[in-house]
Amino acid sequence: MDTIDLRSDTVTHPTPEMRRAMAEAQVGDDVFGEDPTVNRLQAMGAERMGKEAGLFVASGTMGNLVAVLSHCGRGEEVILGDRAHTFLYEAGGVAALGGVHPHPVPNQTDGTLRLEDVGEAIRAEDVHFPHSRLVCLENTQNRCGGAVLTAEYTDNVGRLAHERGLALHIDGARIFNAAAALGVPAKRLAQAADSICFCLSKALCAPVGSVLCGSHAFIAQARRIRKQVGGGMRQAGILAAAGIVALETMVDRLPEDHANARRLARGLAGIPGILLDAGTPYTNMVIFGLAPSVPIDGRETAERLAELGVRVQVIAPRRFRAALHYWVDGQGVDRVIEGFHQVIASA
Repeated sequence: MDTIDLRSDTVTHPTPEMRRAMAEAQVGDDVFGEDPTVNRLQAMGAERMGKEAGLFVASGTMGNLVAVLSHCGRGEEVILGDRAHTFLYEAGGVAALGGVHPHPVPNQTDGTLRLEDVGEAIRAEDVHFPHSRLVCLENTQNRCGGAVLTAEYTDNVGRLAHERGLALHIDGARIFNAAAALGVPAKRLAQAADSICFCLSKALCAPVGSVLCGSHAFIAQARRIRKQVGGGMRQAGILAAAGIVALETMVDRLPEDHANARRLARGLAGIPGILLDAGTPYTNMVIFGLAPSVPIDGRETAERLAELGVRVQVIAPRRFRAALHYWVDGQGVDRVIEGFHQVIASA
């Protein structure tokens, strides 16, 4: 029995076209800037984001780390959401490796940061305070259920940051999902940002990598930081080739994942004992939980589902996240719904 794995859109495998491209990729030494496939991917990524240049990095975590360390010096400060991936899930890298002080402000349920909170977080010039150098946003906002930040909102944050002498970085791991949901080009959502990093392995099926984009000067500094953190990958065109196929073939099909997420949400909503979060799904993620009347918890539910060939992520004792992706079609969604029917009914 094939397993339907909805734990994340990072569990995807490369497509046959990606595997062929990887096998046939032209390569060179990327640390010397001589890998033609990496150079092509970086140029494609920059064009997609409306920026001057791009840099291929091993992961979104590396991309965000390199961005923050390129914008900020030791003892300086980055303002970001208290549910931001960089704050919660990147091993404290900006502080541990860069000596950069994280200043979290509350994420709202729609993924935004209140402009008033951002403004109040920017430090005055005082010997007691770190210098505020950077604001970070996340689009889509993972911990807010894949919520989408609009171009108008991002413009407002960028305007505030720039007026106060700060830069704006966007963790755009799933920026193409946001663009698909809003019906706008991804570059419009990145327009106000000084830098943006997007992921090739979340939703786009590539096995490895992200692309960090910004100005020529920013990317020159980021390339140096990438080398410092061990990201010089030499003949990385083998990996970049899959990223090129991802940009060419996966971006335009993301609405299918969003449609399947809505299909899953409708099916789960009809099962007594399952409670969907308000607004879910915004994009490709469905967030839901168990009613108090269900006598088993999330862990046991997930274990019973796994026996039926269905895997979901338990994000709290009685809450789940299901992330739709290329390898789960409508029939797979129906199997998930039926699996929950069986588990809840027999609990």
